[in-house]
Amino acid sequence: MVPTDVSQPDEVEASIQKIDDEWGRLDVVFANAGINGVWAPIDELEPDEWNKTIAVNLTGTYLTLHYAVPLMKRDGGGSILITASINGTRRFTGAGATAYASTKAAQLAFGKMLALELAKHKIRVNVICPGAIDTKIEEDMEKRDEAESGEPVEYPAGDIPLTDGTPGEAKDVADLALFLASDRARHITGTPVWIDGAESLLQG
Repeated sequence: MVPTDVSQPDEVEASIQKIDDEWGRLDVVFANAGINGVWAPIDELEPDEWNKTIAVNLTGTYLTLHYAVPLMKRDGGGSILITASINGTRRFTGAGATAYASTKAAQLAFGKMLALELAKHKIRVNVICPGAIDTKIEEDMEKRDEAESGEPVEYPAGDIPLTDGTPGEAKDVADLALFLASDRARHITGTPVWIDGAESLLQG
């Protein structure tokens, strides 16, 4: 493992170079780094808070693939996975999540564009869009003045229908990633996959 700040070009380039030096090839790239950042009304969301979310979630995805794709082209193909979210791609009810949702919508467009651009190099690109997953991503997030930026939303009982409200597990996303990275998904590219137990179908 090489600890890397994905918002810093030099660090990302060095990490990809180390992979090439030690392994000699790169078959799968999972652009999974991300933060929730600050969720607040747009007039309260400070420029540095906006910029940090964009830098990690969107610029980090760009930098990861900017430096990784040349290795994949050289080696004759591979699989790229990008972690987006139901927020910004299917659901828009997260009060104050403008910066976060914008990065996730952009990642989906980014993935579709690259799926076409890289198809001739036999590189597949797919986008994983999780709903509520039991992880630690919310530990460093901040929510401010939700009543100001949100609208009342009344969900049917059980806000994740498939599990009666229980969030998914990281293993669920890992299993999906493993499938999409494998040859079993050899004809799948440019595809978003929502993995949320039908949560976003209630909250769209």
